[in-house]
Amino acid sequence: MTRDDTDDAFADDDQLLVLPDALRHELKEPMGPIETDADRLLEGVDGHLIAVGDVVTYHLLQAGRRPDVALVDGRTKRTEVDAEIREAVTEGASIEVRNPPAELGVPVIRALRRALSTDDPTTILVDGEEDLVALPAIVAAPEGASVVYGQPDEGMVHVTVTDDHRAEMRELLERFEGDTERFWELLEG
Repeated sequence: MTRDDTDDAFADDDQLLVLPDALRHELKEPMGPIETDADRLLEGVDGHLIAVGDVVTYHLLQAGRRPDVALVDGRTKRTEVDAEIREAVTEGASIEVRNPPAELGVPVIRALRRALSTDDPTTILVDGEEDLVALPAIVAAPEGASVVYGQPDEGMVHVTVTDDHRAEMRELLERFEGDTERFWELLEG
């Protein structure tokens, strides 16, 4: 496993974007249809599959599909996942990064870009929080890719990447606080 950061503390220069409190309510609305059955969800997947979250990744693995890119942090709804889920989703993790809650930092964006550029399935183990990475994943994923993330107490949200979804995520990310110029340079590099 490789680490994308070298310091044990979250470095200020690694911070790119911070979720402002005013946007939190907008992120509670699902960006696509919600599915509770992984097999049924996978019927609609054609191309790259990016999973954001431990429980989502676990359900996709149980349904026989390893995501091309998975981002996990060992937690669900702010509590640790059980050992079975943690072992299943971290097996073969190839990149380990730090990313503070409610932020998008340099290491996780670099890891996402690296994972999207390889043909090998890549699991990114995040020390901190991975939830917001669904937004840049939608922007950076290839046309027609599927980004799947968890909607607490409801199921899995399936977003099939289109130009409209990318534009919507770009507009949302532009409203985050921080260094948007550097963020776009790293994401689209």
